[in-house]
Amino acid sequence: MTAPLRIAIAGLGTVGGGVAHLLLARGDELSERAGRGLELIAVSARKRMKPRTADVSALAWFDNPVALASCGADVIVELIGGEEGPARALVEASLRGGKHVVTANKALLAYHGAELAALAEAHNVALKFEAAAAGGIPIVKALRESLIAYGIDAVRGILNGTCNYILTEMEATGRTFDAVLAEAQRLGFAEADPALDIGGGDTAHKLALLSSLAFGVVPDLDRIKTEGIARITPEDIGFAREFGFRIKLLGIARRTANGIDQRVQPAMVRAGTPLADVEGAFNAIVADAGAAGPFFFEGRGAGEAPTASAVIADLVDVARGANGPAMGRPAAKLKTLSGMPPARVSAFYLRFEVLDVPGVLAEIAGRLAESLVSIESMIQRGRAPGEPVSIVMITHECSETHVARALKVIAASDKVLAAPCMIPMEAG
Repeated sequence: MTAPLRIAIAGLGTVGGGVAHLLLARGDELSERAGRGLELIAVSARKRMKPRTADVSALAWFDNPVALASCGADVIVELIGGEEGPARALVEASLRGGKHVVTANKALLAYHGAELAALAEAHNVALKFEAAAAGGIPIVKALRESLIAYGIDAVRGILNGTCNYILTEMEATGRTFDAVLAEAQRLGFAEADPALDIGGGDTAHKLALLSSLAFGVVPDLDRIKTEGIARITPEDIGFAREFGFRIKLLGIARRTANGIDQRVQPAMVRAGTPLADVEGAFNAIVADAGAAGPFFFEGRGAGEAPTASAVIADLVDVARGANGPAMGRPAAKLKTLSGMPPARVSAFYLRFEVLDVPGVLAEIAGRLAESLVSIESMIQRGRAPGEPVSIVMITHECSETHVARALKVIAASDKVLAAPCMIPMEAG
């Protein structure tokens, strides 16, 4: 009979506590799925006496999480978080010691994924991270194993529930970004310091991993153009609706003729398409798998149950002996991207806040034409001579470089009262 898989958990917060509870409460059923016993033998957390859903009093306790690497476990579950410090030290020590590692730590892998993957291969152990990208959505396994036959052309997704909740509420209520963010913090949908979420950094961490799995590249945050949602206004959301679109913060990685394009930014997504219809704190991903077609995944991207479910799935994989390359290819084969990311070619939504004076529209249109940007459709509100008004346009498909060049000139006009808003259009 195969010996049980001995498991140690570092970090007993929301997710770690959920994983411990599942292993202790549903261990027999999970063991049947795994084909061998799943035995939780040791844990580590900051506060030993903190009340928890899981009763861990009978387990070995370690105040120092790095010491778990020598506790006799076969697999270490790292749920501490952070790209450095004890999380990195524990993962590296565990892999060097011949221990499998399961982690939900997207930041650690976004910064050090290639070297940790190489370390796992060197010691013939598994490095699993389904829970690090989109919570309970099984996108890592899909990109690493299920959708490989024809290759991946693009991965596009809503990867941060906080941002999607804010944008959904702004659209539903007409409130400002600041007002909805404050409510999201009160309700627990946003952190006290929400900068990583609303600035796009959290999405960039996840996109770096998905891009590595899809295209065989080294995770590299410096190659991801990142913009958050703080500049989105109720006015932008209202105009988007008039044009038949919704605004979503997307992480996008796609193969182009000029290289791999990776970016995190608000995008106009046509209403009625799968990504546009994702509401609230949910995540969703579209993987364009070549001749196999597009595949759509949707689910909860955070929280105890979805994330703990993803961790358990990885533990079952380890128990079954699945310890192939972490990024789907040998670490030595991962390509390092160099040079500037390719310029985006797209249609764009443009909003200008201007003085309602004669000639302003002609000036804007002229500057766009000089940069080879043509206009497909436009909205201009009423007459308010000498007062601020908005002019909104959708361009034909063109280079982002051309649009940015025109906007720089337009912003310098004394008739333009604020920096122009530019949002790319994206298929849903």
